Amino acid sequence: MALELGGSRVSLERTPDGRRLLVRHDVDASVDTVWEVLTDTDCWPDWGPSVSAVEISDRHITAETTGRVRVAGAVWLPFEVTACAPYRWTWNVARLPATGHFVEDRAGGSVVGFEIPPLATGYAPVCARACRRIATLAQQRES
Repeated sequence: MALELGGSRVSLERTPDGRRLLVRHDVDASVDTVWEVLTDTDCWPDWGPSVSAVEISDRHITAETTGRVRVAGAVWLPFEVTACAPYRWTWNVARLPATGHFVEDRAGGSVVGFEIPPLATGYAPVCARACRRIATLAQQRES
C-alpha cells in the first residue's frame, strides 16, 4: 500500500537493510544527474532540510567516506557512509543507521528516493521535501 505525501509516494518495503519506509519522487532528469546531486556534498545543504553544512575531505562520497554534518543549524554530528554503489548509498549518523538514498531509472527520467528506518517514520515529510528539492536541482542542471 502506498500513500501520497507532498507529491511523493510512501510505502513500506524490504530493502537490502531490512524493512524500511520508502519515499519516492519522480524526476524529469537522468539517473546520472540525480546521482550526482545525491553524492555531491556541496549540494546537501541545498536539498537536505535538516543539513546546514558538511565537513568532508572529498566533495563526493564513496563507500567508507567519513565526515561531519551540521544539523538544525548548530549541532555537528559525525557520519560514515556504510555503502555506496551506483545509485544507492547508506550512512550512519552519530553511529546510528540513518536514511538510505537511491535513484531508479524510469521512462523519461528517474525516481529519487529515501529509505527510512521504521522507528523514524516521522522523518517521511522531511524526506519528501528533500526529494522535491533534489528534483529541482537535477532538472536545473539539465536545462
